[in-house]
Amino acid sequence: MGKKLAKVLSLFLILIYSLSLKVFGYTNKSVINFNKPKLNLFKEIFNENVNGMSTKEYEWYTVNRGDSSPMEIKNEATPWIPKYNCSYIGDTSKKYIYLTFDEGYENGYTAPILDALKKHNAKAAFFVTKHYVKTNPELIKRMVDEGHLVCNHTASHPSMPRIKNQEKFNKEITDLEKSYEEVIGKPMPKYFRPPMGKYSELSLYYTKEMGYKTVFWSFAYYDWEPNKQPSEQEAFNKILKKTHNGAIFLLHAVSKTNARIMDRLITEWEKQGYEIKSLDELEKTT
Repeated sequence: MGKKLAKVLSLFLILIYSLSLKVFGYTNKSVINFNKPKLNLFKEIFNENVNGMSTKEYEWYTVNRGDSSPMEIKNEATPWIPKYNCSYIGDTSKKYIYLTFDEGYENGYTAPILDALKKHNAKAAFFVTKHYVKTNPELIKRMVDEGHLVCNHTASHPSMPRIKNQEKFNKEITDLEKSYEEVIGKPMPKYFRPPMGKYSELSLYYTKEMGYKTVFWSFAYYDWEPNKQPSEQEAFNKILKKTHNGAIFLLHAVSKTNARIMDRLITEWEKQGYEIKSLDELEKTT
C-alpha cells in the first residue's frame, strides 16, 4: 500500500512539474517526455487510456424500434464490434434466433427451462459464473450432455472495464475455465458475456486477446429480479413482439416467468418459422 501511495504522489508531482513547465513556456519535448512509463501509469490510474485504448466504462444497449424489425446499435461500441470479435445479432436475412441465459445463481428454474429446450431439441448458451459451476455441477453436466453451450460470465461477476490490469482481468476468465474443466473434463467454449453488459475498448481487447468472442444481445427485458417478475402473458407478448431475424436473446434463468412460458414460446416461434440455433452456428458478426 505504501509503494502504491508513493507512486501516486510521484505522479502527482510529475503532473505539477509538467504544468509549471507549460506556464513558464518550457515545452521542449526533451525536457518532459509524455511517453515515459510513469506518465502512462498516471493515465491508467486516472482512467484515460492504456496502450492507446480507452478504459472508459460503457453499458451495452440497443435501439428499440417498437416492432419486430431487427435491432440496431447507435452507441459507443459501434466501431468496436468487428474490431474486437463481438456479436449482438446474427444474419438478419434468415429466421434464425439464438437463446442465451445468464446464470449467476440457481433459483430452481433452470431444470424446467432445460426440459422445454429438450422437448423442442433447441440448443441454447448458458453464461455462468464460478459460483454457479461450483454449486450446480449436475446442472452444468446436464447442459453439456444435452448439447448446450456453457460459456464464460467471469468468476465473480465484476465490472470488467474497471479491471485495467491484464493479469487480473485474465484471472476472472481463467478461474472459471478451471472450475468448468474440473466438472466437464474439457475446455470451456470461447464465448464471453461481460457482466451487466459493461465494457470498454480495453476490456473488449483483452477478451479478444484471450481468444474469446464477446456476445452481447439484441433483445433483453426486465426478468432478473425474482420478486418483480412480469406476468406470463406480459412476458410472452413482449418477447414475441420483439422477435426478429438473427435475434440474440438475453434471458435470465432465475426467472419463474421465463421457465413457465418457455415451452409455449418455442412452440409459437416454430409456428412462425423461426429456428433456434447454437452460437456455434452464428453466421454473421455485426
